Amino acid sequence: MAKKKQKVEDQGIDLLENPEALSDKVSQVESYINDGKNRAVVYGVGGLIVAILLGAIFLRYWSSSQSQEANTELTQAVFYFEADSLGKALNGDGNNYGFLEIIDRYGSTDAGNLSKFYAGATYLRLESFDDAIRYLEDFSSSDDMIDARAKSLIGDAKMELEEYGEAASNYRSAISTSEEKSEILPVYIMKLAVALEENGDLNGAMNAYAQVVDNHKKSTYHQDARKHKARLEGLLAQ
Repeated sequence: MAKKKQKVEDQGIDLLENPEALSDKVSQVESYINDGKNRAVVYGVGGLIVAILLGAIFLRYWSSSQSQEANTELTQAVFYFEADSLGKALNGDGNNYGFLEIIDRYGSTDAGNLSKFYAGATYLRLESFDDAIRYLEDFSSSDDMIDARAKSLIGDAKMELEEYGEAASNYRSAISTSEEKSEILPVYIMKLAVALEENGDLNGAMNAYAQVVDNHKKSTYHQDARKHKARLEGLLAQ
């Protein structure tokens, strides 16, 4: 178990402290952005890649745990999640608890609270969007970075449900709680742009793309933002 814990910590530290590692995760979905048919899926699955493969979320809670037993159970559930064994991640394996039972048994602990985040993320990957939203909305964090990721995932679920206005609202919340120089911030802004465009607000979407163009020139999304901004400028000029 100690080796497993260390692996989670190492993965989390790498993604939090190494912008290049995080950028690699983001760029995996970049090539699909221009395909309109894939846009909602991209920002559901692509956003999930960025937001969930952060073992550091687990690490941040570990040190302030109220229950070592709950943390031990959560460690195994997180590893099932990372291994795409989503059924075991949610429901356990007969010997170890999954996220849902950790929530039931240790709901008042940090591990129980964090399990709500992971349960919501798991349901999102399973395309059970209402369940994803329910658990993510029940999760709370005083850490702005983690809170922003939860809001973004709710937005991803809303996008898949074609509730574009609510998706945009959640992406705005993620943006407002993110640090100005955060590597993730332009991703949230791109998501907002897509939600606004799908909701018919072309001016709002163009302005969102302009934020990435003007303020995030080193982002992997910079060139795509420029293309989409120019495309919307053309549409609005007609």
